[in-house]
Amino acid sequence: MALVNSNEMFKKAYEGGYAVGAFNVNNMEIIQGIVAAARQENAPVILQVSAGARKYASPIYLKKLVEAAIEETGLDIVLHLDHGEDFEICKACIDDGFSSVMIDGSRFSLDENIALTKRVVDYARDRGVSVEAELGKLAGIEDAVNVSAKDATYTDPDEAVEFVERTGVDSLAIAIGTSHGAYKFSGDPSLDFARLETISSKLKGFPLVLHGSSSVPQEFIDLNNKYGGKIPGAQGVPEHMLNRASKMGVCKINIDTDLRLAMTASIRRTFTENPGEFDPRKYLSPARDAIRDMVAHKMKNVLGCSGKK
Repeated sequence: MALVNSNEMFKKAYEGGYAVGAFNVNNMEIIQGIVAAARQENAPVILQVSAGARKYASPIYLKKLVEAAIEETGLDIVLHLDHGEDFEICKACIDDGFSSVMIDGSRFSLDENIALTKRVVDYARDRGVSVEAELGKLAGIEDAVNVSAKDATYTDPDEAVEFVERTGVDSLAIAIGTSHGAYKFSGDPSLDFARLETISSKLKGFPLVLHGSSSVPQEFIDLNNKYGGKIPGAQGVPEHMLNRASKMGVCKINIDTDLRLAMTASIRRTFTENPGEFDPRKYLSPARDAIRDMVAHKMKNVLGCSGKK
């Protein structure tokens, strides 16, 4: 089909009460696993590239891999920059053919964040590229994003309205208690659904985004531990909470850590059961299948987007 921006995808998601998964990609096998799941589930999909992935694989390789995925599967795919830190990287990705970008000015004051976001929106608009921004700060670590718990701040609903009106942004990542990385809560997991409901009500019809939404099924934690991963118990966001958020105006949920752990568990299993293996096809093929199965699970049981393509 085509490389598309996220606008029509999010409109359908909002009206349908589900979320689209935005899956971080780093190499060919991850892309293949994700799009195989999307085709299997007949689901919309966003492939997103962090600054770290962009540096690791280079933008042109990633874009060509996504173009190959579109040609092979016949899917409409959004190619999205995750956590663009400044105007220059957003501009570079837009010029490279990305169909969506995120400008993350959450580290700045409200006015500075608005000014930066509006600059990106103004550049992207005439080029048919959708723009996501962030208001509020999520705790945790993901590539270049590193925010301590004491510096995290929840999104103010009134500021969210002002931000959207002044920037013209297409979607907004909000902070309601999720955090980047695998380990999020010192006590019982909790998201501020009252805050989400208020923001969604004030921005009726506007697509919201959740970052820091890893919720790794225990089976993958157990697999990593069994084969030497030494990963403590998963303290991610419970999947039922993400499913609830998808029915409250959250149209995009970012998923990364879950994929890393599923893929790594599979590779660890191969090398533990066959230490002499040295053919990349023999350990990357099952790892690709693990990605597919994880993504299919998320689409069907968490995001609610199976059958919504």
